[in-house]
Amino acid sequence: MAKTTSLIRKSHFLGTKIRNLRKRNHLTLEDLSARCVKQDPASAPSVSYLSMIERGQRTPSEAMLDNFAVVFQKPVSWFLDSQPGSPEITPDKGSSGGLVGMALEPNFLFSKDILQIAIPEMLSQAGISGRQFAHLLIRAHQEHHQNHFPDLERAADEVGGKNLYLSVDELMQILTDKGRSIEWFDNTTVPDSKMVTSYFQAPKTVFLNRELRAHPARLKYDLAVHIGHAVLHNAEGLECVLTTGEERHNDTSVDHDAPNSQDILGAWQDFESSFFAGALLCPKAPFRQLLESRGYDTRIHESLGISASVAMRRMTAVSPYPHWHYFDAYQAGKLKAVYRGNGIPLPWGNMRSVADPCQHWAVFRKFHDDSKAASAQLSILNVNGKPRLYCCESVKVFDVANKARVLCAGLDLNPAIQAQGLDAESLIGELQQACITHGGASVVPYHMKTQLLRVARILNIQWVERGLAGTVRVICTRGKSCPRKPACYSHT
Repeated sequence: MAKTTSLIRKSHFLGTKIRNLRKRNHLTLEDLSARCVKQDPASAPSVSYLSMIERGQRTPSEAMLDNFAVVFQKPVSWFLDSQPGSPEITPDKGSSGGLVGMALEPNFLFSKDILQIAIPEMLSQAGISGRQFAHLLIRAHQEHHQNHFPDLERAADEVGGKNLYLSVDELMQILTDKGRSIEWFDNTTVPDSKMVTSYFQAPKTVFLNRELRAHPARLKYDLAVHIGHAVLHNAEGLECVLTTGEERHNDTSVDHDAPNSQDILGAWQDFESSFFAGALLCPKAPFRQLLESRGYDTRIHESLGISASVAMRRMTAVSPYPHWHYFDAYQAGKLKAVYRGNGIPLPWGNMRSVADPCQHWAVFRKFHDDSKAASAQLSILNVNGKPRLYCCESVKVFDVANKARVLCAGLDLNPAIQAQGLDAESLIGELQQACITHGGASVVPYHMKTQLLRVARILNIQWVERGLAGTVRVICTRGKSCPRKPACYSHT
């Protein structure tokens, strides 16, 4: 009994280690059970018992642990807490998203009951509202699935008939056909605050701000969102208020109560309707064909009569290349929206300002650029100790409230480089060193440019080629970790 109790107290990471070992060796539960039977039938676990071990619901006997040790050619001590080994307990997300996972171990501390108690306290101390936490959950879900929501795509295709050129009148007719009536209201928003562009009032009325008459691209988006709510949810009393303009930082009026089920549900319904709106205005098949013919030109929204934000967000969802990111930022260093299908770290957030954001990120540089033209940039950033090469295109736009925003669509080039049989880490490491040698930025050396041009042309994204013609910049997530010599924030 003493040995069994001791094993229980030393096996908090055991299930995760076994699961990750099994997956890295491409074994199913049935395969591993069969391997254990072959080694020692008496101590071999059944498939169901093995599943419970991996989930932390059962602890193997000493004989069973010996069996695992032989199958995986590891010492018994490796499976126990004394050697947790970060790579062995960190979830491997594979190709279904670029985010790094956190091991929820020891299992008993991450039980549903404990998390339900701890999360409200954590949010209270961090100053995060329940609604904000809901949006974080949804963003993680969106990034993990790399913007792949076929049910929402199908619903939008059925409503819009895959028409890439829906007019305002056609969208109003669709909204009316879905049982909604439309009324207009006058804008009463004071300067420097958010503007309400539209809202739904039960049982069936959608109110539109008259200011939208002068902004048909934004009007199309609002109509599409309300169509989405009508099609997907169709619930009386459903709250749907659309706004534009920057949210103020450190707003003391924000309610920081713990999230409740209504927070989560409301935020999820808003996300679904927003995604539906993008799919309705930019149906996947025809929009991808248009993007391919235009080399993913970020000005494509002009020919479609939609907002730049809708077009650039949809690029990340319809492109066959999955490793995208998208930022929608206000000047104060705060994100209105973010998507990271490639897991790129963030130098700032959408809930607070950051004191030392890296000034060399394309988003920040665009704020100080008076040109109305889009600008492409190649950037090198160390992620988990290894250099990654990104390319993005940024545009400055003004919303209905006349607030300047920068939209940035970008992608991670490492997988594309690797796909061409090149050593991405070595090539980008050499390019990074060239940048640091020249003070943090450099042109792309000729022998690298020819290789990267082939990658750009296979991707068929024209602004990657434009980025290669310019300067590559070394960036970081925070000024305190600046890799440049001398560092940008060496005076702090």
